[in-house]
Amino acid sequence: MKARALAWLGFLGLVALAAGAPAETPETNYMLRCQGCHRPDGSGIPGAVPPFPGVIARFLATPAGRAFIVRVPGVANAPISDAEVAELLGWIVRRFDAANVPSDFVDYTAPEVAALRRQPLLRIADEREA
Repeated sequence: MKARALAWLGFLGLVALAAGAPAETPETNYMLRCQGCHRPDGSGIPGAVPPFPGVIARFLATPAGRAFIVRVPGVANAPISDAEVAELLGWIVRRFDAANVPSDFVDYTAPEVAALRRQPLLRIADEREA
């Protein structure tokens, strides 16, 4: 009986901890969802996965480039909220390509991400080149 009560209390404690757990940070989301392909340093995989340093912020120079970043399959299909994607993208841009961030850069918003994620890219290489 005592063991059963202790097990029940332990379970309730875990539930309480989980309920109060903070949302994942952009850095944690990057580690969990991006760095497997883009690598911890953002260098990507030559010929397969594009790098971030010196590249990612340059897409922000045009509305189409800004949209492209959200529409790539890894972002459009990421199993995190639109708000977390918006925050993650701002973190990636500043972390890996701060020197090229346009002076008028405005962070992504959850509604912007939501709208763009509904239009995932089908011809990634063609659109990246454009």
